[in-house]
Amino acid sequence: MPKLVVIVGPTGAGKTRLAIDLARRVGGEIVSADSQQVYRGMDIGTGKATAAERALVPHHLLDVVSPAEEMTAARFAALADAAIADLAARGVPIIVCGGTGLYVRILLYGLFDAPPADPDLRAALAAEGAAALWRRLSETDPESAAKIDPTDLKRLIRALEVHALTGVPMSEHQRRHDFRTLPPRYPSLRIGLAPPRGALYPQIDARVDQMMASGLEGEVRALRAAGFAPPLRSQQAIGYAELHAHLDGAFDLPRAVELIKRNSRRYARRQLAWYRGDPEVRWAEGPAAVDLDSLGGYLRDPDGRAPT
Repeated sequence: MPKLVVIVGPTGAGKTRLAIDLARRVGGEIVSADSQQVYRGMDIGTGKATAAERALVPHHLLDVVSPAEEMTAARFAALADAAIADLAARGVPIIVCGGTGLYVRILLYGLFDAPPADPDLRAALAAEGAAALWRRLSETDPESAAKIDPTDLKRLIRALEVHALTGVPMSEHQRRHDFRTLPPRYPSLRIGLAPPRGALYPQIDARVDQMMASGLEGEVRALRAAGFAPPLRSQQAIGYAELHAHLDGAFDLPRAVELIKRNSRRYARRQLAWYRGDPEVRWAEGPAAVDLDSLGGYLRDPDGRAPT
């Protein structure tokens, strides 16, 4: 099977920079594992590689769906598998890069045997609202509730749906499908970027300021003009949800920016907690601390040996 270098870590840690530097070093291409960068028209707020960066290195799984569409983890895995198969057939080194931990895990270890969606049940759950669903999930499956943002309606519905249809909490299904006991679908070398908090948080704040300076508010206005607004799943992403609320009159722009920064920092903590659970991740404080020659050697080694 094709070997992957997988670059993970929190928002603002420098994953894109590292992936591009490595891809240029080895003549590779990048497969994105980001649940928001799949949407067309959502460029600035998702930190998507720029046109200039994509001209340097081809990227896959960017701009694949409309903001009105749903992107599931299973659909992501199918698209990623197809991209990886194409790159392997062409002999191109493959770098997977992204901050969506669930996408990375499913790509490497697959999905548990979950029941199909029940549209009637989903509609009934959605009518209750995220706050009520999170309270219910906290009672029936506190382990899952602790991992899901209380505003993430899609994941809350799925967790409650799985429990209702199988009689088994989502967390128990995931425990039975423990990735630490499963053979990986692809051999991989996993690199995690984890700057110290004192460095990461200022980087996140500066990143948000740069997004605003680059026109994030205008990007959200354009999405609204095209008919894309909450409660669409895509428009509940950090950076978009807060600016939609601002444009709806909930608060002024400085408050929206403050909330984007706060919510981004909180998300970074959740990302780190998720990736810390993977014992195969090799950690570095930033892109400059990663030995690109070692990673390139791994991708080129036909025997698949990882550097020590």
